[in-house]
Amino acid sequence: MSLKIAIGGKGGVGKTTITSLIARCFAAEHQNKVIAIDADPVANLAAGLGISEEQPITPISELKDLIAERTGAQPGTMGGFFTLNPKVDDIPERFSLEKDGVKLLVMGTVQSGGSGCICPESTILKALMNHLVLYRDDIVIMDMEAGVEHLGRATSSSVDALIVVVNPGARSRVAAERIRKLGRDIGIKNILVLGNRVKNEEDEQLIRESLADFEIIGFLPEYEEISSADRDGVRPFDAGEDIPEPILDIVRKLEKMKRA
Repeated sequence: MSLKIAIGGKGGVGKTTITSLIARCFAAEHQNKVIAIDADPVANLAAGLGISEEQPITPISELKDLIAERTGAQPGTMGGFFTLNPKVDDIPERFSLEKDGVKLLVMGTVQSGGSGCICPESTILKALMNHLVLYRDDIVIMDMEAGVEHLGRATSSSVDALIVVVNPGARSRVAAERIRKLGRDIGIKNILVLGNRVKNEEDEQLIRESLADFEIIGFLPEYEEISSADRDGVRPFDAGEDIPEPILDIVRKLEKMKRA
């Protein structure tokens, strides 16, 4: 099964936890076929997947020797000549960390020139994202920044869905509309809303009314297990088989969407 899902949302909505749970659910049925991408500058997807802090993770954008070898230019440089189509197909196996069938890749950020710069680091990141989305026969779950900065027009048509995670509240619509616009601008067609930390019917109705022109894939309550796991520094629902039904239902909907 090949499925490419981007998950976005403003900071603090629970986007990374949801990304990790969805990735783990898919891995339970499709062992070693799931790649989780941490493309958020505040990288903490590893913790949600249960990868120990003692395992060092070097973001792809900081692999200076690799970037120089593949592009022909030193990281941190601007302009000049360097390869715009570097070899990246070996990166997922060489530089990922694996836990329970999920391979984690941390993209990192480009420190110079802004998000749109033409530099060796950004070239590697874009080429890697193109490879993962267009050419890998895997389930790729991407924890994006508040927008979709790492995705481009070349990859957008192969992204099966962009899920915008929102919490109940007046700011949800502003964030969701911004992310939807960014997604539409690069050509993503299937943009869905996932309501998180929904405490009651009033919260659910608030999201439905404020985001009435969005397709909603589902609602998740506020789980005490997630809060306590965060306090204890462990991943929530560690056993796997105790992942709640509403989360499993989201995964089933994504599988059906791909088959359709």
